[in-house]
Amino acid sequence: MGIVNITPDSFSDGVRCLRTEAAVSHARALAREGADIIDLGAESTRPGATPISWQAEWARLEPVLRILVREMPTMPISIDTYHPETAERALCLGAAILNCVYAKSVPAMLELAGKTRCGLVLPASYIFDSRQSTAAAPSAPNPQSSILNLQSQILVDPMIGFGTTREEDVALLGGIRRMAQKMPVLVGVSRKRIVGTLTGVEDPHDRLGGSVGAAVWCATNGASVVRVHDVKETVQALKVVDALAKGGVA
Repeated sequence: MGIVNITPDSFSDGVRCLRTEAAVSHARALAREGADIIDLGAESTRPGATPISWQAEWARLEPVLRILVREMPTMPISIDTYHPETAERALCLGAAILNCVYAKSVPAMLELAGKTRCGLVLPASYIFDSRQSTAAAPSAPNPQSSILNLQSQILVDPMIGFGTTREEDVALLGGIRRMAQKMPVLVGVSRKRIVGTLTGVEDPHDRLGGSVGAAVWCATNGASVVRVHDVKETVQALKVVDALAKGGVA
């Protein structure tokens, strides 16, 4: 999954893809480099980021999504959002996956997934912690029953770096294999704080080696999808690991 951040305040991309033309160009490049999914996000979820309205988010997303679904009809487009209004509009326009990072929005996203049969990425804690599920939507139908009904559409994300400590991130990464035995897993570690903590590299842009190493770890421990900034390098590393696992036969 290749990342396209259409934001002015991403922790690693800055304003790189804020303009529609730049975002589309970057998505094309990621596709050429081997991305199987393009993930569009128009609101930063980094720690301390200022929330924006769904209208502002959609204004950034719509022109990029409209071009990509026309130019890449077979490429699954994922929308990184917690706004149901944005999610619904994106699905109508041709998006295939909703990538929801906040538990409070999960019931609405489950409803959209049930209507459209889209793919859905949910926080792992929502799936495996019933107390959080109940607190998220006390008056809604039991979300666990919806999850069971839609299980074939769902991936879980351990949410590395979302209010977690170094020790918690390490534990989450160490538990991927166990998690993947229960449900398909998507992991995003690319350029994140944990990579800097483990390597001593401060600048997110200088964390390529560590990010690729983390992606390979996740993939070889059962993750179905790795969400990355550096697609070309990650794909290359995964091809080598896969070929060696098969005895050197690519």
